[in-house]
Amino acid sequence: MSALRSRFLLGFLLAALVIAGGLSYLASPDPDGLDSVALHGCTVSETAGGEQLDGTCIAQNATESHTAGSPLADYAVGGREGTTGLAGIAGVLVTALVAGLLFRLLGRSGRRRRTGSSPGQR
Repeated sequence: MSALRSRFLLGFLLAALVIAGGLSYLASPDPDGLDSVALHGCTVSETAGGEQLDGTCIAQNATESHTAGSPLADYAVGGREGTTGLAGIAGVLVTALVAGLLFRLLGRSGRRRRTGSSPGQR
């Protein structure tokens, strides 16, 4: 890999980490458009058991996501508040790792196809 490409990828990764780890704390905690539309027609009140919806809205039919118990659910680490940046950093690193592995595998496959060799030949 050329030095220029390495510097570019390192700079890109650094920028992604700064955005995910730092700027994510500036994101709005208010519901996004989809959440707002789903809550249209209901009022949300806090109870000892959590949030309660009164009225008629789409959100009353919602069920818990299958990934709600995952380590990075709700953009937080382990469901703890204030860990949005850590969740973002973890997401960037996992995405970069998976993408890097896929690009490496695809690159090897393309080289083999161009040279006409099979996986057992070198």
